[in-house]
Amino acid sequence: MRKLLRRWARLSFGILLGSLTAPVELLLVALGGGWLQGAPDRGPEGPGTLRATRYAWGLAYTGQRRMSRYYGTSPPCPHPVPGSRVLAYLAARSGVGLLGGAALFTGIVCTGYASFLLWGWFLLPELDHPGTVFLTALGGLFGLFLSAQGIRGVARWEESLARRFLRPSDRTALERRIGELSESRAGVIEAVDDERRRIERDLHDGVQQRLVALGMLLGRARRATDPDRADALLRQAHEESRDALTELRDVAWRVYPSALDHQGLEAALESVAERAGISVDLTAEVPGRLASSVQTAAYFVVAEAVTNAAKHSGATQVTARVTRHRARLWIRVEDNGAGGADPAAGSGLRGLARRIAALDGAFAIDSPAGGPTVLTAEVPCRSWT
Repeated sequence: MRKLLRRWARLSFGILLGSLTAPVELLLVALGGGWLQGAPDRGPEGPGTLRATRYAWGLAYTGQRRMSRYYGTSPPCPHPVPGSRVLAYLAARSGVGLLGGAALFTGIVCTGYASFLLWGWFLLPELDHPGTVFLTALGGLFGLFLSAQGIRGVARWEESLARRFLRPSDRTALERRIGELSESRAGVIEAVDDERRRIERDLHDGVQQRLVALGMLLGRARRATDPDRADALLRQAHEESRDALTELRDVAWRVYPSALDHQGLEAALESVAERAGISVDLTAEVPGRLASSVQTAAYFVVAEAVTNAAKHSGATQVTARVTRHRARLWIRVEDNGAGGADPAAGSGLRGLARRIAALDGAFAIDSPAGGPTVLTAEVPCRSWT
């Protein structure tokens, strides 16, 4: 019951805000339409047209945010539509907003009539026609029911107007989606190539060099005539083999940590914090197991951010937080380093951005000179295993 009342209170408050902005929308429609018709720079690219369109779209976008917050609709459309469609939307929505205000006012009046049966006996102790009072309260209840339906209808009407005027057409949305998919596919291919080159570089500069040194030590031990000298070279070769094995494990871990498959994302992130070499304050609140692609992307975002903080920014403290809220996974990594990280300058951050984009996620980094560096990412995670 409490949840239902809270939902109706949010809906009514959203309707109230919409009714208050309706006169402003009407005024903007009148001024904007007159500007577009009578201004000398009313061409499609004229400054007057652009100014009127910008104001109209700002008001329409604010209305979408209001509906998203109080009605539970989808988030606002980030792509502006032509000015004529925005003005048409504001003209239609202003009328609906005034209707919503009327429905709210009627609901308040009907609430007073409906509740008169309770408080009227105390204010008016001598009632000559109690049957009339009862019928009045009954009519108030019926009017309150109609007002509630009107409020709900106004909210649905507003949603319908926003979808009709402010959302792109199916063809436009499909073309935009095709472009996004083509761009993300090209980015994934380039990210895979960058990752392949990084693995080759790690193997060539690290493991291969140690294996070459190991072979040279074994060759010298075979040629040594002094048993003590040969024994010392064999011990050195044994240590070199252990170092090569450790480095090979590190390379394999950077390619794909097996803990993701066996223990899940939280355990893999804890291993990142343990191997970082600096203090890492990790908070991972991910119930259950994510889809493999999602948890892999989340792991590499945190691992790359922590590695960059330890090696390049001079940071001593990293705060990483990975949480799931509804159908999205939120990632935030902050360090106290020198800042100045440029995603366009390094392949690591650029590869992370492409990996997140391939999952229809969002990736951002804020790293002013002097720090701190804050890396954020969000990934859809509707599919759970």
